[in-house]
Amino acid sequence: MSKKKMMKAARFYKVNEPLKIEEIPIPSPGPDEVLVKMKATGICGSDVHIAFEGVTPTGFLPITLGHEPSGVVAEPGANVTEWKEGDRVVVSSIVTCGKCYNCLRGRESICIRKKLLGIHLNGGLAEYMLAPRENLIAIPGNVPFDQASTCTDAVATPFHALITVGKMKLGDTVAVIGLGGLGLHAIQLAKLGGASKIIAVGRTPSVIERAMKAGANLSVNVSEGNPAQKVKELTDGYGVDLAVELVGTQDMIALGADCLRQGGRLVVAGLGPANIKVMPPTIFVRQELDIVGSYGWDRREVATLLQLVATGQLDLSGSVSQRFALEDVNTALENLRDRVGRPVRLVIVQD
Repeated sequence: MSKKKMMKAARFYKVNEPLKIEEIPIPSPGPDEVLVKMKATGICGSDVHIAFEGVTPTGFLPITLGHEPSGVVAEPGANVTEWKEGDRVVVSSIVTCGKCYNCLRGRESICIRKKLLGIHLNGGLAEYMLAPRENLIAIPGNVPFDQASTCTDAVATPFHALITVGKMKLGDTVAVIGLGGLGLHAIQLAKLGGASKIIAVGRTPSVIERAMKAGANLSVNVSEGNPAQKVKELTDGYGVDLAVELVGTQDMIALGADCLRQGGRLVVAGLGPANIKVMPPTIFVRQELDIVGSYGWDRREVATLLQLVATGQLDLSGSVSQRFALEDVNTALENLRDRVGRPVRLVIVQD
């Protein structure tokens, strides 16, 4: 590894205060850890929640944010033999115990003792970061670092919601509610997974147009008339097999439920503070609807997505809306908060 003993890091101290770019010591990996030199780290809505809203508490202060990192192995720990210096990797930020009931059932995204790099542990908005050896996933040689970092959350979260939790099947009709970065990737994944009809549900005409270009067949503007009725009209009066909600507001979750056919499935992946309220039990029960939450992703899903990108089946070339230097991280956060240019993903890149 480099002889340099100090590194730059973007440190979060207090809500609504800019992150501070500081010189801090380069950490040394423990026996089962790996030191990774950062190449690209995505900026996520969760970072906005932390930096400006205070609704997501961090593990300690100050802390280095950034939970969508990619880079190269700088120094493996003493026990690490599967990774070597120079290996191209992403880091899955969900650190699991591997021992609890959920981990043993292969549901690591809801590990009872999970911690997140960049939220509970120091993350990737720095020149280097530490990660457990098992959290590293190899990047295929033809996948750029910025696209690879996007796979660790912005694409993995809708993949988990659609495929793992939503159990989307070939030929399903799918409504995607919320057309930000997660929603656009959900549309691409639904198309790749063989959905027979993909309905983009949003509010802004330019964003809806972008969703159509991403692969949606049809669209519904929630500001116009009765959007649930419109979805049913577009599905011959039945409603969709699967709705994925990516906003987290009470009205959009209720809309997702109203869009379903009898026996349909609603997956709620959006995070918000308001209680979930849908139709009365007399309708919900008689229609045998499923409403289920979806959180995060699993490492195997990230690995699958990287392979799909590598083989050209999943195109993420348009996913990175803008790239920033580490020193400009506060501008990136403000742009994401204010939705400047309706970004899909903003990424901090480093040499």
